[in-house]
Amino acid sequence: MTPVTTLAGESLVQSVDWLTIAPPTLTAVVALVVLVADLFLPEERKGILGWTAIGGLVAALALLLPLRAGDRSTFCLTPDTQIRACSYTADHFTLVIQLLVLGGALLTALLSITETREKLPAGEFWFLLLSSAAGAALLPASRDLATLVIALEVASLPAFALVGLKRGDRRSGEAALKFFLSSVTATAVTLLGVSFVYAATGTLHLTELAQRLDDVPGQLQTLAEAGVALTLVGFAFKTAAVPFHFWVPDTYVGAPLPVAAYLSVVGKAVGFTGLILVTVVAFPSYADVWGPALAALAALTMTVGNVAALRQVSTRAWSAVRLLAWSSVAQAGYLLVPIAAAAYSSDDQVGATVAYALMYAVVNLGAFAVVALVARTHPLNRLADYRGLYATRPAAALALGFFLLNLAGLPPGIIGLFAKVTVFSAAVDAGLGWLAVVMAVNVVIALYYYLRWTALLFRTPEAAPGTAPEAAPETGMEKVPHRAPVPITLAIALTAVAGAVLSGYPQFALRFAANSLF
Repeated sequence: MTPVTTLAGESLVQSVDWLTIAPPTLTAVVALVVLVADLFLPEERKGILGWTAIGGLVAALALLLPLRAGDRSTFCLTPDTQIRACSYTADHFTLVIQLLVLGGALLTALLSITETREKLPAGEFWFLLLSSAAGAALLPASRDLATLVIALEVASLPAFALVGLKRGDRRSGEAALKFFLSSVTATAVTLLGVSFVYAATGTLHLTELAQRLDDVPGQLQTLAEAGVALTLVGFAFKTAAVPFHFWVPDTYVGAPLPVAAYLSVVGKAVGFTGLILVTVVAFPSYADVWGPALAALAALTMTVGNVAALRQVSTRAWSAVRLLAWSSVAQAGYLLVPIAAAAYSSDDQVGATVAYALMYAVVNLGAFAVVALVARTHPLNRLADYRGLYATRPAAALALGFFLLNLAGLPPGIIGLFAKVTVFSAAVDAGLGWLAVVMAVNVVIALYYYLRWTALLFRTPEAAPGTAPEAAPETGMEKVPHRAPVPITLAIALTAVAGAVLSGYPQFALRFAANSLF
């Protein structure tokens, strides 16, 4: 049969490589299986859903292995692979980000097993988590703006519901509403930008956009520039870059802790992946528009995040979660630096962002895992509640201290130090000396609150007034800790081992990231 073609000679019958799209497809299929199974399983057997979700995520990760060559594409308009006018590409960049988001979703699932048994509706939770993970896995493979925006929304819409899943909790409902309204506004602005870009170029494929934006007619130049700027807004929101960060603290506090961990890692990976694709791949000819904007956002984001984290009061309710929330804002500023540097340098700078994102994902999920463990006995989750953690939970205290030192960039967290040096070098190599200075100042500011929290772990627990020293203190750790759930223990162990391996061999992460470039 003769294929139907357009006037330009492009075939409308697109080929589908099912192995290429297998990781996000399998995740979505397991989500539907969980949703249907939830209708028939009795309440006492709902735990099967969680392990089914975990099995599906492990299988999706395994499906990345046959794609490791990084040379597959599908949904292509033309058979000519040199043009690469494809909507889905499984290159090395795609595989690294899919490994990050699916691995992050897997660790989130481990943290959530106990939550779904005790507090959260199991069927809804697992369906929403897997649906969001499927969208997050689709996004790095997207090579046209339509697929990119759809993947962004598939990753985001279930996240709104996950945040508000604590039924009867006013903070959870408010956090979900704030997250939803601000995200919808950012998405609307992004869609307006995409429509401007399409009107100026007549295409949505990223590689074709890069070519056609070089030859935009003079009368459409302003329209194209406005479209480029507006398209970045939605992705800047997902990264929690200032001034699009205001949803972060309240959302993290109101959401279930595993969901907050998921947003801090997978949500950020989605935003930064989208930024990299639209700037470096689609809009390189407009680097003079997005380069200075991202550099300014990076400086502002890391400064606001670190100053706000510095101001957290240790006795305030949920201060530990708020500190991690503001810390994630500051870390977003560091992640923005190499993307901004790509506008000023012909060298590939994106690898620094990928390397930093890998480090951040491991240690931040580990920190949230320990916070989830402490929250079981101290639901207010104050920083003061961590005083003397080493006396009762030495392994958890050592793990949390290791994660915090990684985030600070101090030994023995060697991978954190290497990641920060790599980002710093990217700014210097691109001639952004002022941004490197701002980053250095912010790293020093961050040292204070990370080290303050770390020091609390090893201090003597305070006894409540009128009690004996051996009695269980009101503000410190309990004398006899409750047994840690196995899934949370496993999540802490996996992240600690991964962080230790990367710290012992940091070149692995850096080389892995460097090989992930387009």
